[in-house]
Amino acid sequence: MKNKSYIAISFVILVFGILVVPKIVERIKNNDIVQGDRLNVVTNNKSADALYLMGPAPKFELTDQNNKIVNNETYKGKVYVLEFFFATCPTICPRMNASLRTVEDLFYGNKNFGIASITINPENDTPEVLKKHAKDLGVKSENWHFLTGKKEYIYDLANKGFNIYAGKNEKIGGGFEHSGYFALIDKKGNIRCRLKEGNPIMYYEGTEKSGVNDIKEDIKILLEE
Repeated sequence: MKNKSYIAISFVILVFGILVVPKIVERIKNNDIVQGDRLNVVTNNKSADALYLMGPAPKFELTDQNNKIVNNETYKGKVYVLEFFFATCPTICPRMNASLRTVEDLFYGNKNFGIASITINPENDTPEVLKKHAKDLGVKSENWHFLTGKKEYIYDLANKGFNIYAGKNEKIGGGFEHSGYFALIDKKGNIRCRLKEGNPIMYYEGTEKSGVNDIKEDIKILLEE
């Protein structure tokens, strides 16, 4: 019986070696291995050329939490992430902002990186309200601007400019609804994204860990461009 057990175990080890070990070796050769916890993403040695160019980001001019005018020129020469949110959102915004805090931590101190958070409830989200919101979130970067302006202008910017949905809906919590997407803009002011199965994803899921990991990796690529 012992001999049969040894034979069975040896057979399993042999099969494992034939089927699995070559795949592991191939992944190591291709650098397709999981990195440390900081990014927790798969490295594939992509260059900026591998990121899809969707075209220039829409022009905008809004007021930030410090009562300063912020526009596209503010982010010129910077890679930045843009979102639409509102301060009293009880659903996806806290998760989106928490995700962006991890992005801020990862690239904190890099003057070539920024974040733009545009409120879809400007009637409530004044610069004073947004300043408190930023403080409550623990925002540290001077390049993370919380932006407000006229409601119609912001809704046109979201729905017609970036094609990231935002609207009023009194039937849901908070009275507004919007997508949980992040837009990624490069140093030249172009919207960029990665390809999946040959198709551009357009925007990154700000409420999903996979989407946040993807945008972290692609920010790093664009910063090195």
